[in-house]
Amino acid sequence: MRSNSALLILILLAFAGTAIASADEKPNILFIFADDWGWGDLSCHGHPYVKTPNIDRLAREGTDFHRFTVASGVCSPSRTAVITGHFPARYNIDGHFAWVPSNAKRNMPDWLDQQAPLLPRMLQKAGYATAHFGKWHLANNMIPDSPSPGDYGYDAYGAFNCSGEQMPVHEDAMHTIDFIESAVADGKPFFVNLWLHEPHTPFHTVPKYEWRFRHLEDRTDQIYASVLSHADDRIGEVLDALDRLGLSDNTLVVFSSDNGPARASGNAELTLSYDTATGAGWGTAASKGITGGRRGYKASLFEGGVGVPFIARWPGKIAAGKVDDSSLISAVDLLPTFCEIADAKLPVGYQPDGVSQVDVLKGTPAPVREKSLFWKYPSRWPASSNRPDHWVSYAVVHKNWKLVSNADGSHVELYDIAASPYEEDDVKASNPEIVAAMVQQLDDWKESLPAKPSGDVFSEERKSLGKSN
Repeated sequence: MRSNSALLILILLAFAGTAIASADEKPNILFIFADDWGWGDLSCHGHPYVKTPNIDRLAREGTDFHRFTVASGVCSPSRTAVITGHFPARYNIDGHFAWVPSNAKRNMPDWLDQQAPLLPRMLQKAGYATAHFGKWHLANNMIPDSPSPGDYGYDAYGAFNCSGEQMPVHEDAMHTIDFIESAVADGKPFFVNLWLHEPHTPFHTVPKYEWRFRHLEDRTDQIYASVLSHADDRIGEVLDALDRLGLSDNTLVVFSSDNGPARASGNAELTLSYDTATGAGWGTAASKGITGGRRGYKASLFEGGVGVPFIARWPGKIAAGKVDDSSLISAVDLLPTFCEIADAKLPVGYQPDGVSQVDVLKGTPAPVREKSLFWKYPSRWPASSNRPDHWVSYAVVHKNWKLVSNADGSHVELYDIAASPYEEDDVKASNPEIVAAMVQQLDDWKESLPAKPSGDVFSEERKSLGKSN
């Protein structure tokens, strides 16, 4: 009996040691960032025909945050905010990176400064294996002398919209799984960006997925649903790999989008188009994304342009099957949040524009947001008749208030986004003191921004344009 008891104690101690080791193990982070995926483009958000069972699984097994916003209504600035934790206007990144003459005309750099504070480098220093697979667009494939993703702190990458060889858009999950397996073999925690192409144009359809939606009468609906379904399946492949490797319980998985959905004009004709980074596919007539009632869409600073899906799963840490429709979370919060989760130290002197949201992710009610959020995007004023919600050039959120302004400040509107999240009621007339305070706050922020880009952020091609660096 004594020997059996001793054996039982040894077994229990061994299990206890294993549990302690597991508890001390650093969590993995998988950040899935789609491109133009609207808040309403999920079956768990009520889309009438799009089917996203794998993302729906994340929502069932995690928390669906309904008040998440990105830092721009378009791609490159939004991605800048994620990787730096700063508002993109601090780097003069106000629009998407294009070819050099266009960047110069818009007073933009040609790529994100490699000396900026960078999330993957911070995680590398904390012992993480880091990788990026999918869309880059923190430079452009039409700028061959731009830095590659590997120059920004990623141990491995496969990408498009970057210099060098363009990874085929549908290989993102395959490479992600390979990298995760390699990190496990090396005994290292991992941080992976899985930055999907979908549902950005061109729409690269595959017969299997078009057949899945053959019942849809409208050809553009079929195209749109098929590319989202293909992306959702690839997400499912990665989730299945986490299960197979026994990593799901120790991996934070986040699904989000870089901005709101694109929308085709009413008379757009369905034709093939070609992108130098991703190849041929269907054009903008198949852009059918929806915002779940939010105002505006891609390139707008109203909520339809910046309010996007944000679903987080971390079993045992983040509540399953929960909806949080009140916590204001921003893309600039992701860097401090991921760093806290990874126990990664922020660089000396670095001040993120966001705040860590670890407690909110774990279910603690969010306090009133004291740290303001700012947006800048060059928009036309007055608005065109076919794009009535695309006139805002600046926006600021402070606590429950959101103030939007045209470029010269001659027209502003004020919304209580806690009471009116769909920005239906402009209440500036009844809140003049709040308007004045927020206008001043916005003016002070504008004054803090650089007049032009600086650093090693210009292509050699600038010289031929006669531009001074």
